[in-house]
Amino acid sequence: MEPVNLFDLATRQSQWLAVRQSAIASNIANANTPGYTANDVEPFEKVLDRTAVTLAATQSGHLGAETANAGFNVKPEDPNGAIMPSKNTVVLEQELMKAGEVRRSFELNTAIVKAFHSMMTMVVKS
Repeated sequence: MEPVNLFDLATRQSQWLAVRQSAIASNIANANTPGYTANDVEPFEKVLDRTAVTLAATQSGHLGAETANAGFNVKPEDPNGAIMPSKNTVVLEQELMKAGEVRRSFELNTAIVKAFHSMMTMVVKS
């Protein structure tokens, strides 16, 4: 049986969500740090765009089949006009909304994987 790409995609998104949640938590933790610039992770769509479908060498005679490694870039956010007198760019309301988005995305990701796993189990049992 060939591996199912849905599990790979769900794993990749789960990793991305973990990195994004860490960046958001760091922003919240540094909300009162003078000069701190809020960070965020590039959108998951951009990560998928950079992930190329490549050939895999299944035999030693196959020619150059290198896999693409798409990392996650954490970069400073563009301040939306909300810069504190201490030059801090964290807006707690925005960070809490992003944290809620991450939570909902984790829940959706888990539900999809759970449903797909259940379907695979039913197929294997029958």
